[in-house]
Amino acid sequence: MPHNQNTDYPNQGHSTLYLGAAYYPEHWPEKRWPEDVRLMSEAGFNVARMAEFAWSTLEPAEGEFDFDWLDRAISQLASAGIVSVLGTPTAAPPAWLVQQYPEMLAVDESGRRVQFGNRCHYCVNAPELHDATRRIVGAMAEHFTNPHVIGWQLDNEYNRVCYCDRCRRLFQQYLTTKFGSLDALNQRWATRYWSQTYSAWEQIPIPIGPHNPGLMLEFKHFVTESYRQFQRLQLDILRPHLPDGVWVTHNFMNWFDGFDHYALAEDLDLASWDWYMGTGHNDYLASGAAHDLVRGFKRRNFWLMETQPGTVNWSSVNNSLNKGEARAMAWHAVAHGADAVLYWQWRSAPNGQEQYHGTVVDQSGQPRPFYEEVQQLGREFADASPLLTDSTSTARVAIINSYDSRWSIQWQPHHHDFDYVAHLIRYYRPLAARNIEVDILPPDAPLKGYRLVIAPALLVLDESTVERLEEFVRRRGHLVLTARCGMKDEYNALLPTRQPGPLAEMAGVEVEEYYALQDEIPVVGNWFSGSSQLWAEQLKVLNNVVAPIARYGPSNGWLDDQVGITVNSYHGGFVYYVGMVLDETAQQAFIDRILKTAGIRPVMDVPQGVEVRKRVNTEGKEILIVINHERAVQTVQLPWPAHEHLTGLAVGDKIKLGPYGVVLLSQSD
Repeated sequence: MPHNQNTDYPNQGHSTLYLGAAYYPEHWPEKRWPEDVRLMSEAGFNVARMAEFAWSTLEPAEGEFDFDWLDRAISQLASAGIVSVLGTPTAAPPAWLVQQYPEMLAVDESGRRVQFGNRCHYCVNAPELHDATRRIVGAMAEHFTNPHVIGWQLDNEYNRVCYCDRCRRLFQQYLTTKFGSLDALNQRWATRYWSQTYSAWEQIPIPIGPHNPGLMLEFKHFVTESYRQFQRLQLDILRPHLPDGVWVTHNFMNWFDGFDHYALAEDLDLASWDWYMGTGHNDYLASGAAHDLVRGFKRRNFWLMETQPGTVNWSSVNNSLNKGEARAMAWHAVAHGADAVLYWQWRSAPNGQEQYHGTVVDQSGQPRPFYEEVQQLGREFADASPLLTDSTSTARVAIINSYDSRWSIQWQPHHHDFDYVAHLIRYYRPLAARNIEVDILPPDAPLKGYRLVIAPALLVLDESTVERLEEFVRRRGHLVLTARCGMKDEYNALLPTRQPGPLAEMAGVEVEEYYALQDEIPVVGNWFSGSSQLWAEQLKVLNNVVAPIARYGPSNGWLDDQVGITVNSYHGGFVYYVGMVLDETAQQAFIDRILKTAGIRPVMDVPQGVEVRKRVNTEGKEILIVINHERAVQTVQLPWPAHEHLTGLAVGDKIKLGPYGVVLLSQSD
């Protein structure tokens, strides 16, 4: 059984899907609150998130707390059946605190203190911030033991990197602990290059711009550890005061690369994230990967803590989502494991940097047209809750996501268009197009229960990862290694052997040379043809068991008729090595054949643009969430007679889906 099926995080007793918004009652006269609560209730909301930016209201002066207003807001919401999630307000240290301790402001790459008045303007390692955090979080933890508070969000969207002298000293201490001696560090980083050898820890800088790859990787690890310590500081304060079942999360940001998200999520009860489109419309074949990424942080269901109610304010063109699109997106999130969908935000603030951001009600307090779409979702979530609560996905395919590999490629891409996330999604899209469920996991995740594992550009390897992949293949697994796999060790140093390094025996090949491509080159495969884009690797077959799958056509002379894709039978399993970056059509054909060989099939075949995802509840009942992501009507052929749970109707052998239509199906008894 794939390990992502564990959803035993606290507070499952509520037996519901959650729908709500970020609410800031401190922005409005208290006489307005009952009207907000009434409109939320009529929209079908059952949760509100509050207080994550309210530090100056909660603590207007040092040690002077005003929690009464938030008590009253929680109470009014509860009277309408709406529970609360509280945020610790540490993302917005107030002006009085910054005035008292200006050195707590972060320093940017140019050496300037950042300006007060935005968010996350703090140095995450500042002792003044830590002291103030202990005070405000401790006071809130002791006070808000309200039964209507079901969870806490720590801070908001960690993102700031500080380059101050204090962080540099702490970074040097971190390196001292990790390496133990300068000799070990110098050896791992090959510091004789460009005369970088260090004779004192104090000589080591914080990297600004390109620098030694080993130094750059360790600074990312240091930033990760700095945020993890700041997060643990808050967790250690909160948890002793939390009633049973109250959980703690943090709202991550999509594919943000500032730190290792798996490390930070490890200490939380559940993961959550903030999903925004910006310009354009939802590409479900890519956004599904972001949901699966967050589900993989804890290997369990997650919360969508923020999403846009129509528009944002920060993109190049802040277009509105199409009518019905946000509803389809909400169900898309649920289909991938979201147990809650919260919009940001409830009402437009009269001033501040986000005046034009989409909201559910406008600055006058009147519902926007989008409100009716939210009401429909509210009704549907209420109807579907008994069916979907405690249900999970059951993926048989895993994609490995390595922050170390991503950072290493990002710093030395060798081709300006070679993007790690885009490369990963290049493997995710053909799976999503066939409605194959996927878990996106870290390199150290257990792989038992999966049939197919894909390791896109797993450039950085350590011994434990190699052992885990070999164990997976020996259990008759199917492993796909892609271009740029197995080039470096865990210190971001080139391995002493040819790519894919310690994976070469399993793959049965080694890379003789790699080429960044100016132009696409033709590819001829055993069951497809097309082109390789961006990148090409020339493979040397190491044994007569390895079967070539695709070769290069005429190109630069070096690659002409050379092998670029292979498969090796290894101890009962199969290992594919893909040295090419195939075009979309060829990639789909290649992945389709691997799925067939691995015995992995979708639940049912559907037209292009229709998504099918399966969630299985604790009773073993399978529920299919079927979403039409197109603006045209689509007809879906069903494999069996079904019951449609949003309408309560029985369905025969086919069903029509309108533009952005959604149905929830289970097989008729």
